[in-house]
Amino acid sequence: MDNDWINRLPLRDIRQITHVGGGDVNQAYRIDTDKKSYFLLVQPDHPQSFYAGEIAGLKAFKEADIMAPRVIASGQINEDAYLLLNYLERGTGKQSDLGRLVAHLHHHESHNGRFGFDYPYSGSSISFTNDWTNSWTELFVHRRLDMLASLLQKKHLWTSHDVTLYEKSRDIIVSELVRHPSKPVLLHGDLWGGNYIFLTDGSPALIDPAAVYGDRELDIGVTMVFGGFTPEFYRAYAAAYPFDNGYEKRLAFYQLYYLMVHLNKFGLSYAGSVSATMSRIISENE
Repeated sequence: MDNDWINRLPLRDIRQITHVGGGDVNQAYRIDTDKKSYFLLVQPDHPQSFYAGEIAGLKAFKEADIMAPRVIASGQINEDAYLLLNYLERGTGKQSDLGRLVAHLHHHESHNGRFGFDYPYSGSSISFTNDWTNSWTELFVHRRLDMLASLLQKKHLWTSHDVTLYEKSRDIIVSELVRHPSKPVLLHGDLWGGNYIFLTDGSPALIDPAAVYGDRELDIGVTMVFGGFTPEFYRAYAAAYPFDNGYEKRLAFYQLYYLMVHLNKFGLSYAGSVSATMSRIISENE
C-alpha cells in the first residue's frame, strides 16, 4: 500500500501500520492512530462486495451478543476491497468461558427456521452456496461434501478406493442426518483453534467467522480436528447446552468435512487423515 492508498482510508492521525497474519485469504494490518488501533483486511483486485458475507456474519454475532470484532468501515480503494475492524488486544482466559460463549452462540436460531445464510461461503480455494433450505442434509451433504468430493476427484487427490470409501460414508451420513432433528442455529463455521482469542480482561472472543445457520455439531466437530480446545471447553459447553444422543458418531461427519476442505486447499498431506476418517465412520456404523 502506498501513501495515497492509505490516505483514502476513513482514519485520521495514523501513526503506524504493521503487517500481521490474516490467514490465507486476506492481507492484514494493524493500524495505530493517536487514539485507537484498528484491524485492516485487504483483498487486492476485488470489489467491495467481497466482504459482504463477513460483514453480515459479524453483524449476526453482534445481534447475538457474541464478542467479536466490530465493523468500522468497508469500501474499495483503487481496485482493492477493504474491511476495517476494531482491534482486539489479546490476553489470557479460561476455556470454560469459551465453551459457554459458543453455547450462547448456538442458542440463536435462524429467523426463518431454515438452514443457510444470506451470503455464500467464500474461501481461498472453494465457495459454497448458502441459499436457504429446509434441509440440513441438502446444505451440508449435497452442497458441501459432494462438491468437495467432486473437486478432490478432478484434482486427482483421491484414488478409486477413496471414492468407494466416500460413497459408503455418504450413505451413512445421509441416513444418520435424516434421523437426527437438526436445528438451524448460528454457527461460527470455521471454529478451529486459531479463530478464538482471549481479551485483556480474560473474556473470550470469536474471530474470522464463516457464519451460517446450521447444525451446531458442525462447529463442535471442527474444534476437534486440530486441537486448541481443552476438556474444560467441552464440559462448560455441555453444561450450558447438552449434546444430543448419538452426537459422538456424528461429530466424525464434520471432522471429515473439515479435513476434505484442507485436502482440497493444501494437497496430499491431508489424504491419510481423510481416508482414516471415512474408514472410522464406516466401521463405527457397521
